[in-house]
Amino acid sequence: MDNDQSADVISTFDCSILRDAFRTSVIEKQIPEDQWQAYAALLIRDYTGNSDFNPALLAWIVRP
Repeated sequence: MDNDQSADVISTFDCSILRDAFRTSVIEKQIPEDQWQAYAALLIRDYTGNSDFNPALLAWIVRP
C-alpha cells in the first residue's frame, strides 16, 4: 500500500483484512483485552503507513 495514501480512503476490503489480522493475532499471541486498542492502532499504522486514522475504524476492528 502506498505510504502517501490517506487513512480516510481505506477500502472496505482493507478494513476487513485489518480486522481479520487483528482477530487472528489476538488469538495466536493471546493478547489481553486491555491491550487490544493499542495493538489495533499499531496494525492500522503499519498497514497504512499513517498514524492519523478514523477512531471509528479502531473501534470497529476491536469490536467483539
